[in-house]
Amino acid sequence: MAYDFAVGQTNPETFPVEALKEAALRAIDREHDSFNRYPGAFGHPGLRRLMAERESDREGVAVDPDQIVLTNGSMQAVTLVGQALMQAPGDKVICEEFTYSGTIGAYSGIGLDLVGIPLDEDGMRIDALRARLAQLAGEDQLPKFIYTLTTYQNPTGTVMPERRKRELIEVAAEYDLPVVEDNCYGDVHFEGDKVASMYALDESPNQIYICSLSKILGPGMRLGYLLAREPMLSHIAGRRFDAGSNTFAAAVAAEFYANGVWDHCETANPVLKRKRDLVCQGLAANADDLCVWSNPVGGLFVWVRLPEDVDIERLTSIAEGKDVFFAPGSSFHVKRDNVPYVRLAFGHVPDAAIVEGIPLLVQSIREARTSNEARSFTTLFD
Repeated sequence: MAYDFAVGQTNPETFPVEALKEAALRAIDREHDSFNRYPGAFGHPGLRRLMAERESDREGVAVDPDQIVLTNGSMQAVTLVGQALMQAPGDKVICEEFTYSGTIGAYSGIGLDLVGIPLDEDGMRIDALRARLAQLAGEDQLPKFIYTLTTYQNPTGTVMPERRKRELIEVAAEYDLPVVEDNCYGDVHFEGDKVASMYALDESPNQIYICSLSKILGPGMRLGYLLAREPMLSHIAGRRFDAGSNTFAAAVAAEFYANGVWDHCETANPVLKRKRDLVCQGLAANADDLCVWSNPVGGLFVWVRLPEDVDIERLTSIAEGKDVFFAPGSSFHVKRDNVPYVRLAFGHVPDAAIVEGIPLLVQSIREARTSNEARSFTTLFD
């Protein structure tokens, strides 16, 4: 058996095969004429209406469907924002020191220079953000925007509380910086209260919000969306040159969600929570003296801090010899530094593979150490 903790995917066990079959048939019957037309920059009106209802319900503020642009996955929204807000190659963007590898690749690929801000258990540290912005302002190198994964952050799993979000809003306003809040994991919620988005906390057009159906429904659907107020919305949508998102996928999703957008979450999330618990239980039973790890209240990842003396390349080789795969921390560091962390994705991993695979991973970590010294840390972040 292969133990694949490397790729962040949804759980195939709860994929709604029959419901989507029925939704696809209804979509074809009702909307086949629209499949012969380009959807335009904003996309399928029915799905935009449902996603506006979803966000209004979750965030507690009125969201107009005309404030939503459907995209081919949330990564298209991430890239569109970068293209719209940058002015020239070399422009800077603020983000967490550890962030999604796809965002690092997309922003680096279009010429943005990522400036990483350290995290703690509550996400991006505002004290470090203030200091870095002051430094950049003094160098006449202010960033074009701030990008942040505030909820079930990838890879760390942190959740930014409301008080810190309000501090981030305040700091961004001081420098008139747009804030891009990527909430692509927002539906994958296990426990505790949901924190309001910055879009809901601040009416400024500088607030840009991104969400996705990939993390709870399926990445192959390639459906995400961007939410913003004018004039920012038109500025971003104006950068789009692909004639719009997938009408067929959007029509099927709209039919699937027609009777309520939360039912599938209530089916999928308890199973994902069980998988998270199995990962954390396996680490507690086998690595309590060795590592520190997150216990995320949502999302698809556990972030594990390793002893400094672990050789990551050797660990990768040893683990692969046991058919165990993970994502190294360097994949998520904005400068690709070789950091002592690994990310474990659990959403798509069968329960039995988690139970068998975590002890094999921990054994590999022990074998990859260059000493037997006790670990020198007790927290996930310094």
